[in-house]
Amino acid sequence: MATEAALFPSGTPVRFTIIPDDYHVPFAGRTGDGKLFFLSNELFGVPASTGEPSSFIGLFLWNADGSFDQVMYEAVARPTRLPSAQAVPGGAEDAFNRWILSLGDYVLEEIQVAPFAVEFDGVTFGFVPNEIDEDLISVNVEPGDFMAYYEPWDGEEYDT
Repeated sequence: MATEAALFPSGTPVRFTIIPDDYHVPFAGRTGDGKLFFLSNELFGVPASTGEPSSFIGLFLWNADGSFDQVMYEAVARPTRLPSAQAVPGGAEDAFNRWILSLGDYVLEEIQVAPFAVEFDGVTFGFVPNEIDEDLISVNVEPGDFMAYYEPWDGEEYDT
């Protein structure tokens, strides 16, 4: 179940913008059936069942109006000899290609979506609001907290 927006810090945006780019957001846009998506192979976390760092491919989906729909994820082999908090592409090109194909006829484009958080096996997935201080909120991509969006929520810049 997704975390309710009412539980997010005060100042959390109702919607924020994600813009595809050639850096950490190569796959964001609209699927053939009208859903909004963000696909990443740079997710990492520590599942409760193993207690070992894992890499994930994650497909984040929102309805056409930007409201949260679902997350699909797959654990993939994590490259060896990396610090536990290092974001790098997971080593599963075949798995990533399956996710791309699952999008159908997609268009890479700017999307406006709602923050959310869901948990699977002790790992939080989502675009999760974080209160940095009383005047500053970020929306962090999880798991791994490797990207953060900030006000004015226009997607023009993000931190890594």
